[in-house]
Amino acid sequence: MPTEPINTTPIQAFIQQVKSADSSNQKEIRLDIASAKNLAFTLGIVMSRLNGDLEKLFVDKSKNNETIELKFDGGNNW
Repeated sequence: MPTEPINTTPIQAFIQQVKSADSSNQKEIRLDIASAKNLAFTLGIVMSRLNGDLEKLFVDKSKNNETIELKFDGGNNW
């Protein structure tokens, strides 16, 4: 069953706002409540989708009795 695409515009707008603030050496950014709510709801949808995809992956793999190994190294991609 195909899933509908997630509108990530609020996340992209937030990232752009942070980039702009950083490049102009601003000490803070501000979000109006509507933007903050849209960002929060979008992040919630993204996290729910990821959780559902992960559960589906584990259920599908467990039916085949395969072992899944996950390694979390903390990464340094920031």
